Amino acid sequence: MELARTPTEETEPIVAQQKPYEYTITYVPTETKKAKIHFSNKEITHLTIAALLVIGVGLSFMGFSTIFYVDYAILASFIIIFTTSFLTHEIAHKIAAQRKGYWAEFRLTIMGAFLTLLSIISPFKIISPGAVMVAGLAEKESMGKISIAGPATNIALSTIFLAIAFLLPQYNLTFMLGAAFNAWIALFNLIPFGLLDGFKIFLWNKKIWVLAFIGSLVLTLISYGLAL
Repeated sequence: MELARTPTEETEPIVAQQKPYEYTITYVPTETKKAKIHFSNKEITHLTIAALLVIGVGLSFMGFSTIFYVDYAILASFIIIFTTSFLTHEIAHKIAAQRKGYWAEFRLTIMGAFLTLLSIISPFKIISPGAVMVAGLAEKESMGKISIAGPATNIALSTIFLAIAFLLPQYNLTFMLGAAFNAWIALFNLIPFGLLDGFKIFLWNKKIWVLAFIGSLVLTLISYGLAL
């Protein structure tokens, strides 16, 4: 049986040629807008708790038995130095990240806060109550630069405090401990392991990591040696 067909012109049948399936990947450069430096209420709460933990570790350097015999002005300056040293490290990370357009806020971590609390009574000090959390699509270079901002700030502060300790002998102990504290924060965070700053810096630029690590190590040995 022949099927009915619509009459057509007697021409060669036209066969539509289907193109093979293809796809292309196009990399479009994205421009990130610099965000304003903003602190949420939750972040301020976490920073306050973390700062109190760090102050406790700082006072343990002096020895709690000597706190009541230290001049209140020296004790106050010591607390200010320790608090400022910790906050500038974290805020340096935050500013570096937000200036690149990423969301960045400080948050306490359970393990970090516990280890910092334990360090108040322990001879070995771990100062890492939390970290600046960064969200967004970031390149290796961007994360490296954000990560180096914190330790670089502490290295600079350690150098400044060390110089002040020599220029003002009457405040030698306070600023020497401040120098040691900053050097140790930088050195610990530059360990190239896990979530620490050093791992991300090492992946980004090994030369910069080596220079920063050696600098913080030298400052730690000098400041601790002179303070003890």
